[in-house]
Amino acid sequence: MGKKIIAAGHICLDITPVFTSEKVENISDILVPGKLIQMGQADVHTGGAVANTGLAMKILGADVTLMGKVGADEFGGMIQNILHRYGADKGMIVSKQESTSYSVVIAVPGIDRIFLHNPGANNSFSCEDIDYEEAAKAALFHFGYPPLMQRIYQEEGKELTEMFRRMKERHVATSLDLAAIDAKSEAGRADWKAILSRVLPYVVFFVPSVEELCFMLDRERYEVWTERAAGRDITEVISLEEVRPLADTALSMGAKVVLIKCGAPGIYYKTADEEKLAPVCTQLGLFVDEWAGKEGFERSFVPERILSGTGAGDTSIAAFLVSALEGAGLKEAAQMATATGASCVAAYDALSGLKPLAELRQKIENGWTKNEFAGW
Repeated sequence: MGKKIIAAGHICLDITPVFTSEKVENISDILVPGKLIQMGQADVHTGGAVANTGLAMKILGADVTLMGKVGADEFGGMIQNILHRYGADKGMIVSKQESTSYSVVIAVPGIDRIFLHNPGANNSFSCEDIDYEEAAKAALFHFGYPPLMQRIYQEEGKELTEMFRRMKERHVATSLDLAAIDAKSEAGRADWKAILSRVLPYVVFFVPSVEELCFMLDRERYEVWTERAAGRDITEVISLEEVRPLADTALSMGAKVVLIKCGAPGIYYKTADEEKLAPVCTQLGLFVDEWAGKEGFERSFVPERILSGTGAGDTSIAAFLVSALEGAGLKEAAQMATATGASCVAAYDALSGLKPLAELRQKIENGWTKNEFAGW
């Protein structure tokens, strides 16, 4: 693949203790105070958008450079060693003053994941940590997880906006992914509607999850959804009709292609009109009639097995972006995203379950079964 990609933003070490129990309905059935829980071995891998999306794009055949920050500690060394195996450790910043970010991923079978997270060196990452000379050589700049990067979201996203403005100035297409936020944290109190209104005019591909986007754009609706879910995944209690207004708002703020990850049901997409999207299509070599003014929902594929949802959204986005840069139409790119998500959940980490896009296309042509969810 000839087009170069920069994957920047949040990176951490993911530590996932493997539960040996069967699928449960409520987390309180297994996580009980004072109870000894028999566990399997811990799965330790890189996490965050830089590793999950960036390395996934590299595995899928893209020419990728990673840009993130770790500490000069043992966790940082572990991350560097993992990236080195993929030949992707050259763009990382190592800070002697900060710790490396890590997450303990509580992936109870049948329950959405819980993350115990330390942001570490990600909190000081700024627009000046980007190598713009290197970025100018790229066709696409992808940035992920600004809600987990303190300096990036402070001052109404000043650093994030400036970063994306510089990319547009250098004629580099952009994509932006978000992350879940604790409402009681500093990030949860930030004015995300204001942040997105500033940065989205510079964003081509906006690829958040439905929960993240609703939290940021319509807090009242998000609270209704949360109450309705009563501890379950939000996508179990909402419908496609409730997602559409969020995409419309994001498009009105300036995003050109909105791809909303809707968990197990699949992925919803909506794009700007031809006038707004034509320059991007020309720049990336896409057929405007396959991308402009489109709307649809791509249902998920039935996975071979489900071990963990860790990184499924990130790797789906990787497949979508790589497919787009290879010249695929919107429908095919979305299909590759859902197919990759189904492959990802068959492993405990984000990368082990990934398959070549050609293999996924063949599996789809052979009649790969799709999931059916009420309301989707």
